[in-house]
Amino acid sequence: MSDPLLRELDHYVVLEPGAAERILTAAETLAWLEARLAGLAEVPADLRDLPSHAEQAERLLDTACQLELEPGRSVQWFAVRLEPPGPA
Repeated sequence: MSDPLLRELDHYVVLEPGAAERILTAAETLAWLEARLAGLAEVPADLRDLPSHAEQAERLLDTACQLELEPGRSVQWFAVRLEPPGPA
């Protein structure tokens, strides 16, 4: 089960091969994961029982930090806490 503190985080760093790292909101990260899942010929076995890419993306966000797109090519995401700037 995922750490409940992760659910409080609103941002994720996403890493894709050949692209610069990006910081996305939780909603943007879910959409990003949905798009990656939609591009797969076959979703991972542990996600097949879920009826939609949206539900599969939610499970991934809660339980994993990497998705293999093809052998040797994966995307990753990591929860981050963005702190407001401190006093100057």
